[in-house]
Amino acid sequence: MLSRAAKPPSSFSEKLMARLSIQERTRLTTLALDRWRRRAVSRALYSPFLKWRYGSTVADQLLIVPQSLRTADPSFWHEIEIGQFGLSGSLVIVDDKSPFEVSPPSTGWARNLHGFGWLRHLEAADDPKAIEGARRLVVDWIKRHKGGTGLPWEADVTGRRLISWITHAPLLLEDADPKTYDIITESLGFQIVRLSATWRDAPPGMPRLIALIAVTLADLAVAGHQRRLKDAERMLSDELNKQILPDGGHISRNPAVLVDLMLDLLPLAQCFKPRERKKPEALSRAIKSSLSMLRYMRMGDGLLARFNGAGVGSVAGLATVLAYDDVNTGEVTQEEARYSGYARLTAGNSIIIADVGVPPELEYAAQAHAGALSFEMCIGKDLVFVNGGAPSHADNEWRAASRATAAHNTLRLGEKSSSKLVRHKLFKDLVGEMPIRFPTKVFHEINRTSGDTVLKSCHDGYVPRFGLMHHRELTLSKDGTKLDGLDRIDGPGVSVRLREDLPFAIHFHLHPDITIEQMKGDPFTVRLQLPDLSTWQFKAEGAELSIEDSIFFADTSGAARSQQIVLRGATFGESQVRWSIFKQ
Repeated sequence: MLSRAAKPPSSFSEKLMARLSIQERTRLTTLALDRWRRRAVSRALYSPFLKWRYGSTVADQLLIVPQSLRTADPSFWHEIEIGQFGLSGSLVIVDDKSPFEVSPPSTGWARNLHGFGWLRHLEAADDPKAIEGARRLVVDWIKRHKGGTGLPWEADVTGRRLISWITHAPLLLEDADPKTYDIITESLGFQIVRLSATWRDAPPGMPRLIALIAVTLADLAVAGHQRRLKDAERMLSDELNKQILPDGGHISRNPAVLVDLMLDLLPLAQCFKPRERKKPEALSRAIKSSLSMLRYMRMGDGLLARFNGAGVGSVAGLATVLAYDDVNTGEVTQEEARYSGYARLTAGNSIIIADVGVPPELEYAAQAHAGALSFEMCIGKDLVFVNGGAPSHADNEWRAASRATAAHNTLRLGEKSSSKLVRHKLFKDLVGEMPIRFPTKVFHEINRTSGDTVLKSCHDGYVPRFGLMHHRELTLSKDGTKLDGLDRIDGPGVSVRLREDLPFAIHFHLHPDITIEQMKGDPFTVRLQLPDLSTWQFKAEGAELSIEDSIFFADTSGAARSQQIVLRGATFGESQVRWSIFKQ
């Protein structure tokens, strides 16, 4: 019952705010005020009294053209010719319509459309009709969105469009008729001025970096904008220092972010020498450390481990950026990425990468997953245990499920995730999706015992709800043919006795290419067959073993059916489960 002094929340928003902790409310208020301040500054700088500071509004002379490192598909032009536009995993039939007037199937599709990254496919087609089509589509966009608002003019979308137009300027401008040339260069200059003044309005994380990369590239490449280049370099350096951690990881803890970032930073870095300018130290440092981190997070199949938003990857994209690492020999020597919160164990043909970090700050946690102490394991090129990974834009309905603890190779307690989803509409508006919190503390250490490598870790993600800690110990044999595991549940420094038993489940998701069968007469052992036809056994004690259906969200063809080993039991406050996988 409410007291007379108490009043119920007057709105749905206030109800949501009431559910937030004091720390979450404080952070939400800080982020909201920061967005308001940034928008106010952007509007002021873009006013008629100040925007003249950002150079000419006509980009009629390009001094340099950066190289495009992204993989191109010439067949994309043939799809356009028959009235199809396939982006972000969705195919739209446009027929005789403009792609800019059809209803987009997803936000990702719309962002890619208005970002014009697909111009590289038309350039790769090496067809006069493709060149004509590229110019026609760019002019069509300009006529429909001149000085507009909404998604096409969000700072990161504008940044991606500027990068694409500048990179593919020869496609758009060489031998173009005077009218087309003037329309495109006038729009290009207008967008440079607008973004130079309003980049601060970009959300935190990669969107802000994309906007600043575009501003810096434009000031380097387009005549009449170099007077603001020093400021652009400083602002980009500040943002890189903030978002790239000392070990090379991104502040979001999503390793896949680094591939996209390098595909933009590497061409940008090459543009300083022709302008006889020294690369900013922060740029060189970010590139070097991020390339090292990408090698660290790479599994035997050539792709990145699926943690915190990493999903369907591109072997070609990753290989392209790693080819620019002229310092690293290709070998990964460090075992820990302490700032990024990952640990790597290697022996023989086996690679194991584990998540031993806390979620990032709320403004960077929109794609983070509740995968505390989860791990992935590959043997040679064959993936064995894999997290579900992030689904593609076409499978966006799986997004929430892919972020849950149950989609990861770790322990789930009380049918709850180890992280809390911070539910508030304003948070979603500020950072793109609902962020996560918890655990607040994750401990880990790596030791060697008689040649074996031992990873010990624990997290407090379940302490607020159940008062229990999850401890995990992984021991990889020196020849890589055996992995022993120990999962333990207990109180944080004190014995805990629950009023009733609490269910737990330890998940081991198998890659779709792995075949599994129950051993006859032994309910605690299963046999695994790898694509290379080698046979391994998985054995457990301390919990009931079952083979259950699973979903691999990060498959290249979309969400794919797979299987998982699940160890189920119940704890009264202290429990432990031992398991191992070994080669027969």
